[in-house]
Amino acid sequence: MSLPYQKSLVWFRRDLRDYDHAALFHALESSDQVYCAFVFDTDILDQLADKADRRVEFIWESVQELKSALVAKGGDLIVLNGSAQSEIVQLARVLDVEAVWTNHDYEPSAIARDHEVEAQLYKDGISFHHYKDQVIFEKDEILTLASKPYSVFTPYKNMWLKTVADFHLQPYPVDTYMHHLAKSTDIQIMPSLESMGFKRTNLANMRLPTGMSGGLSLFDDFKDRIQHYKEARDFPAVKGVSYLSVHLRFGTVSIRHLARIAMEGSNSGAQTWLNELIWRDFYVQILHHNPRVATGHAYKSIFDQLPFPNDLDLFKAWCDGKTGYPLVDAAMRQLNSTGFMHNRLRMVAASFLVKDLLVDWRWGERYFAQKLIDFDFSANNGGWQWAASTGCDAQPWFRIFNPITQSERFDAAGKFIRKYVPELALCDHKEIHAPWLISTIRQQQLNLQIGQDYPEPVVDHATQRALTLQLYKTGANDVHLSGNFYENSV
Repeated sequence: MSLPYQKSLVWFRRDLRDYDHAALFHALESSDQVYCAFVFDTDILDQLADKADRRVEFIWESVQELKSALVAKGGDLIVLNGSAQSEIVQLARVLDVEAVWTNHDYEPSAIARDHEVEAQLYKDGISFHHYKDQVIFEKDEILTLASKPYSVFTPYKNMWLKTVADFHLQPYPVDTYMHHLAKSTDIQIMPSLESMGFKRTNLANMRLPTGMSGGLSLFDDFKDRIQHYKEARDFPAVKGVSYLSVHLRFGTVSIRHLARIAMEGSNSGAQTWLNELIWRDFYVQILHHNPRVATGHAYKSIFDQLPFPNDLDLFKAWCDGKTGYPLVDAAMRQLNSTGFMHNRLRMVAASFLVKDLLVDWRWGERYFAQKLIDFDFSANNGGWQWAASTGCDAQPWFRIFNPITQSERFDAAGKFIRKYVPELALCDHKEIHAPWLISTIRQQQLNLQIGQDYPEPVVDHATQRALTLQLYKTGANDVHLSGNFYENSV
């Protein structure tokens, strides 16, 4: 029995694995011969100012592993460096394929790229097939009873849980059809980082495992700790989170595999972690239904023109981890030195920038986009708009994190602070959270001079809190906002 296509091409993007892969499975099932390709897209890479970008190195290492895995199974991975929009079309012509297969990417720029690729392929008589792969539910799959997208997470989550079935979590049996993999007749040499204009980073020193093997090893480790996730996830000095965000971002793990294991877990840790995976789906569907957020617009349009003062010196102090608030500074230094930031600290750092320093949330969003190794537009935008109270289901605009309270609660012994702010290493557990309150005599004992060895606070939290409340009350397009002004900072 002949298959629909003689030759096909699978275009890998943010799905760098050879198992449980929607597009690869459908291509292999439907084609006699399947070529595989990945493009280091210069339309994206040329926009990166830092040529020692951890993300590019992570992708390079993961692509190298994927290529080796496909070769071991009788195929190969054609790795190109150029504009993906033209490289894929040209490769499809050279290989004389009848169809190109890929998985969905939900960012507006990627959608526009894919539409252009599809149009060019259509002119050549080449079919273009695309599939859901990086989320459990997408687009219009989870809607309210009125057939509208959700804007509040909890009812979305409830409908997600009501809708999900074994079908949605079943892996694609890719190995069944691996004998359809094809090799190009040309010798395929993978471009080096250096040849693409990039440099090695400190990934090796960070001991961040890359590729499919790295993702699976991290998940195996996390499964042994998942029962403690609910209690441990908020404490940055504790090994409490999964550390899988970068692997989810680049698809070196399968979301179906992760969600299936989480749903099988009966403990509160597994259920809490499943909740985080559902948040990920939620933010993707928010982006799908509200693409304007990708162009700098607030989800809640009344907050589009908040008159932030945007003091450049304060923004630089935040970026450099020199605000005088130890937990905020430790978080920013972790980000700058590793490309990772603990999720609790992402909320603390974002709230501090917007509601203590009165800097537009878009500035912070862009900075995280430049630095985070796990940067994902929908999650990053959703998180920043949550912290700034401009997004869907965001914290109320009058709820403002107190950076000292957050420090005392989530890094009580100062272990995390000491790691990234070594100037304060000798402070005791109480002193380390507000070092500007340490007496002069005690500073001498510690060989620490606040204002010289470590900065004074760049702002006073209580003063800035009052200014923030006034800004939100009067600045949101002159719309009256109600709220409890006497709610304590948290």
